[in-house]
Amino acid sequence: MNEIRDHNAAVWARRVAEGNRWTRPVSSEEVARARAGRPELLLTPLRPVPDAWLGALDGARVLALASAGGQQGPLLAAAGADVVVLDACAAQLARDREVADREGLSLVTEQGDMAELGVFDAGSFDLVFHPVSNCYVPDVRRVWRECFRVLRRDGTLLAGFANPDLYLFDERVEPGQPLVVEHSIPYSDWERLDPAARASRLAAGRPLEFSHTFDEQIGGQIEAGFVLEGFYEDRNDPALCPLSAHTATFFATCAVKR
Repeated sequence: MNEIRDHNAAVWARRVAEGNRWTRPVSSEEVARARAGRPELLLTPLRPVPDAWLGALDGARVLALASAGGQQGPLLAAAGADVVVLDACAAQLARDREVADREGLSLVTEQGDMAELGVFDAGSFDLVFHPVSNCYVPDVRRVWRECFRVLRRDGTLLAGFANPDLYLFDERVEPGQPLVVEHSIPYSDWERLDPAARASRLAAGRPLEFSHTFDEQIGGQIEAGFVLEGFYEDRNDPALCPLSAHTATFFATCAVKR
């Protein structure tokens, strides 16, 4: 839905202006480590992606999917990959170009929808790198199908996603306050909020989000044709995400197109 995509892109443009963590360009030191073959890449908030998941990046054709912000895309490029960054937010894509210009890196930016990759031919990429972001689309299965299509045979999808249990609770709960179940899973801001409430979210700088069940996240990858070959859990800082004090709140998968 274009309305959802445009709403969320506007929220992220605002976050760029505010200096949100996921909009801050990586440092020259981080780029240097990536050039030396030691990129520290994140699919989830804190735990780096294992080197074994990344494989040989030098010369690999990589799609950094919904991954703009001057961080993962430039590091992949510094490691030698041929990178295309696709994101709905122009301001986030500008962050990637900012780092590329600063560090003399080559990468391509493309503004678009993570669930609509028709601009790319089938079998165009060796790797799709997709950090936590599919909470902003209502139908994650479309994302997995498109990832499968644009990957070559034996290509890899690395994806991060949120624990759906996050959406049981009010997102505005403060650390130390009790976590009280307020919603059911699956959860959808689009279905729960009327137009006036949606407009209020945009004015407050809050995106429209969607929980996705494990059946959609993991089962959806398998249904698309992927073979799951790796999995790990992660958490966020409990000061930012109170549920992280009690359980894993993010997950990452390594899936291969066989």
